Amino acid sequence: MENDPRTTATDLRQQGATSLAISWLDGAQTVLEVRDLRLACACAHCVDEWTGENRLDPDSVPDDVHPTQIEAVGRYAIQIQWSDGHDSGIYPYARLRALSEGVAGP
Repeated sequence: MENDPRTTATDLRQQGATSLAISWLDGAQTVLEVRDLRLACACAHCVDEWTGENRLDPDSVPDDVHPTQIEAVGRYAIQIQWSDGHDSGIYPYARLRALSEGVAGP
């Protein structure tokens, strides 16, 4: 099975205090605001598993939230530990790419 160049990250790095930069196998470069990424967490704590309704109150996330650690999850995703203590969300590369394109994504 070949990797999809659009959803295969080749580099991921913090870019300043508020952004995460991702380089993709297809040559694209994207930058995501980290607070927006925190608000887009799709874990069971942040999104109701049955209804899909957001459970995360944006006002509860500090404006200066930032990753304290980023770990690979296999070859398909990352898991971020956040400065607000949240650490249960997994961000598949396909979702990160969709978010970078302004699409809700998988």
